Amino acid sequence: MPLDGPSQALLAQLAESGTPPIHESTPAIARMSGPIFAGMSGPGPAVAEVTDLKLPDGDGGRFRMRVLRPAGTPQSIIVYFHGGGWVIGDIDLQYDHVGRRLANLTSSTVVLVNYRKAPEHRFPAAIDDSYAGLTWAAEHAAELAAESAPLIVAGDSAGGNIAAVMTLWARDRSGPSIDYQVLVYPVTDCDVDVPSYVDPENQLLLNRETMRWFWDHYLPDEAARTNPDASPLRAADHGGLPPALVYVARYDPLHDEGVAYARALAAAGVPVALEEAPDQMHAFFQMADILPGYEEGIGLVSHHINEFVAQRRTERGKVGATS
Repeated sequence: MPLDGPSQALLAQLAESGTPPIHESTPAIARMSGPIFAGMSGPGPAVAEVTDLKLPDGDGGRFRMRVLRPAGTPQSIIVYFHGGGWVIGDIDLQYDHVGRRLANLTSSTVVLVNYRKAPEHRFPAAIDDSYAGLTWAAEHAAELAAESAPLIVAGDSAGGNIAAVMTLWARDRSGPSIDYQVLVYPVTDCDVDVPSYVDPENQLLLNRETMRWFWDHYLPDEAARTNPDASPLRAADHGGLPPALVYVARYDPLHDEGVAYARALAAAGVPVALEEAPDQMHAFFQMADILPGYEEGIGLVSHHINEFVAQRRTERGKVGATS
């Protein structure tokens, strides 16, 4: 299936504007695209309650979090880590929109983590902040959702990388009990020579050179990138991790590593649903009111989360009936 028409039109519009690709920009210039796309998306839907807070980081500063509560009693807690190659993106722009939609569509409290960015704060600052945010959500679970509500980690692209690393850290550090993970076109490995990275059809909004640029800012030491804290596909053991939805885009340099991670989880006995957006490119999941693929994508993710929460509720009901 070819790349859908709206995505082709967006790429043509960007080409006509003369906007240089990210890998030819500085981080400061690259970050300027965020407000532009956020303006195209517009504000997200209303939610019942919005709370902003700050947590201490590892350098004596503080990073921001946003808690989005839906109407009614939240049925799960979703800790969401945004994309942007660990360099761009934040919780005030399109990801506020994404978080609000997820909160309403899944009746979940969504916690957005505004982790520190590279190159000002290189690896492992982003994952250190994210783990602190995850731990905070777990410790405040009783205030955030219904009793025994599932704790879910989710993220796209670099945020998918962080979500995957969080499950490994939680398992290996006896940390928060994560019930489900949602990885949308995640970065799972540092190998930029796999077929989807070099496929000419995939050199679109995100391309191979841009991913190299992101890696160079996040973790300049190429040898260190094989650390599972950076490349979770390379973890020695994927057993004991929470059930997963892995959602990839057909026209994406990250396609193959997403599929590989789903297969690694499945091989370790982890229940996995692997879904593909056959006519979408990387970044469609954040393109609220810009690309129609966003609506389909957030609907698919919400459906999987709702099914998981409903199944868990049924299982707990059965246990309660027999005890």
